[in-house]
Amino acid sequence: MARKYSKKASAKVGRAMKKRKAGTLKSGRSGRTVKSRKQAIAIGLSEARAAGAKVPKKASKKRKTAKKRKAR
Repeated sequence: MARKYSKKASAKVGRAMKKRKAGTLKSGRSGRTVKSRKQAIAIGLSEARAAGAKVPKKASKKRKTAKKRKAR
């Protein structure tokens, strides 16, 4: 199976996860401490996208509903 994310993206996510465990990962504007695992992954992928790493596009609401309809 093909790799979903690049090595650079995996490294960014790993760094975000370590920061979350240490309690130093902050979210966006509010600057609140991130406690959610999923949010930490999202922050890591977002940073990877900004750095130009190979990361799939964010799933939009439109694409999600189309996938659900197709699955039925």
